[in-house]
Formats: sequence, C-alpha cells, structure tokens
Amino acid sequence: MSYEAVYNIKTRKKCIALTFDVGWGNKVLTPVLDTLSAHHVNKATFFLSSTWVIQRPELARKVKARGYEIGSHGHLHENYTEHNNAWITREVKKAEKDILRVTGVKCRLIRTPNGDMDQRVIRLLGKLGYRTIHWKVDSLDWTNPGIRNIIRRSSTNVKSGDILLFHASDSARQTAKALPSIVRRLKKQGFQFVTVSELLSMQIK
Repeated sequence: MSYEAVYNIKTRKKCIALTFDVGWGNKVLTPVLDTLSAHHVNKATFFLSSTWVIQRPELARKVKARGYEIGSHGHLHENYTEHNNAWITREVKKAEKDILRVTGVKCRLIRTPNGDMDQRVIRLLGKLGYRTIHWKVDSLDWTNPGIRNIIRRSSTNVKSGDILLFHASDSARQTAKALPSIVRRLKKQGFQFVTVSELLSMQIK
C-alpha cells in the first residue's frame, strides 16, 4: 500500500477545504470561529495540537460544538523528520488520546507540526491509521504580512479540490480580519466550503 500526503484532490465539484492549525493562545480562535459563522461557513477543518487542547479544553470543545472537523496537529510542535519512529508514535498516540478525552473526537487526519514530513514519516502515520494532510494554498497568515496580502494569497489562483492553510493561534493576528474578504471572494468564484474528509470523499479515482 502506498501512503501519500494530501495537498489537493481531483474532483468534478467546485469545492475547497479551509483548514486552521491551532497550537497556542486563546485570543484568535474565537474571532475566527465567529467570523466563519457570521459568513455561513459551516464546514472547515481545525488541526489541534494536544498541548493546546489540554491547556484550553473549553476552546477545543467550542470547535467541536460549532460543528467543525477536528484533526490532529500532534503533541509537541517539533519536526517529525528529526525524530525516530518510536518518538513519533508516542507523540501521535498521546495527541490522539488527549484530543479524544477532551473533545470526544478520535482523529484520523493529521497535519504534522510545521508541515514537516518525508516519506518515512508519511508511511509511519499511515500505518498508525492517519491520512497526512498538507496544503496547496498557504496564506502565510502567521507571518502577519498584512491583511491585503493574506486576502490576495488566499483567493487568487485557487482551484477546485485545493486545501487552504490558515492559523488560529495567537501569532496569526490578522487572520480573523482577512477572512470576511477571503470568504466573499471565494464564494464569488463559485466555491463551496467542505471539510477535508468530505473533500477526500469527492476524489476522482
């Protein structure tokens, strides 16, 4: 069996997946959730670090309560390619256990910390029962490049089946402010928003 990271998928439907990595802080997540709700984006996927989930259980449960999909962002925010298989396995299983305990969700999707991966890591994660989810469109919102830049990067040259990367950690101070324009532009282009799992189910074999 071959294991591959998912950046985008081939689909006949005009659908894309908004994804948000969450690793620290308590200021940005709620404005992001509120903005998505206000603009009727009911489908998105949040990759949660379990260190954050343990520290902010009420916020983690809020993601679940709003109906958004939850994936794993691991436990410690360290590059998996720099560690051996035993370490990675411990990290992934700890994250799985902690996220399940707090949210009731058993994650089957994972985005590695920093998006760091290679074929060994992807294969191991596959054997642990996970699909490794990367991205096709990177907003670079965590660098706070300016709201206009985030909007431009996230709504230009987007194609059906693409996975878009955002952050809802406190380092991404401009994300919630950029989202309304991003959502409006993408809707105007005819895109529907779905979870990563839904996107995967639309793949043309």
